[in-house]
Amino acid sequence: MGSNDYHFVTEWKVEANREKVYRTLEKAELLPEWWPSVYLKVTILEPGDENGIGKVVSLHTKGWLPYTLKWKFRVTNVEFPTGYSLEAWGDFVGTGVWTFEDVPNSKFCIATYDWRISAEKPLLKYLSFLFKPIFSANHHWAMRKGEQSLRVRLAQSP
Repeated sequence: MGSNDYHFVTEWKVEANREKVYRTLEKAELLPEWWPSVYLKVTILEPGDENGIGKVVSLHTKGWLPYTLKWKFRVTNVEFPTGYSLEAWGDFVGTGVWTFEDVPNSKFCIATYDWRISAEKPLLKYLSFLFKPIFSANHHWAMRKGEQSLRVRLAQSP
């Protein structure tokens, strides 16, 4: 793995079934509404097919560090309600896979995000060898905020 390559696996446990979690996360255009600590602007560029395959989304995101990221993703695979995959390009390039699994005999779902990227934004690309732990901490912060925000969103929606 190069110094600007990252692999993150995030697991969230939220009170909802996998269908509800899937449906919430698939609506990328609403991310700034319920996850504003990270998503500044999201625009659907292409809707994709009836299942969402081929959907292209443009994103402007941030963390707690003083920089923002501009990137896009395309949905490459859909397995409703168990997950979907995407490919990303822009300030980082790589793949992401969301999986959703109901916890047996409970009201909870485990949402797992496997994110494999290479940082291409010059600041990240050329300073990863030195600041990788800080850039990684920024990602982990963003995902913790996502889990907190998703819990609130799910509690508010029917």
